[in-house]
Amino acid sequence: MERKLSEMKYEEEGVIKRIDPSLRQQITGMGIREGKEIKMMTKQPIKGPVVVTVDRSNTSIGLGLADKIVVEVAK
Repeated sequence: MERKLSEMKYEEEGVIKRIDPSLRQQITGMGIREGKEIKMMTKQPIKGPVVVTVDRSNTSIGLGLADKIVVEVAK
């Protein structure tokens, strides 16, 4: 099932399927690329950032950016 990164639940894992073209260059340096496995670690309340794990590294992403990343979530 596909969902936005911002909609993933705690500890949920998946594979990045699509990234908005306007973001690709900005987040590639964070290791976030299509085809990479990603895991939701925490979400901050009231439109705060999300913390995800990619390649054993934790990265914080703003909710606006997370809204533009689509993940195929493992069931």
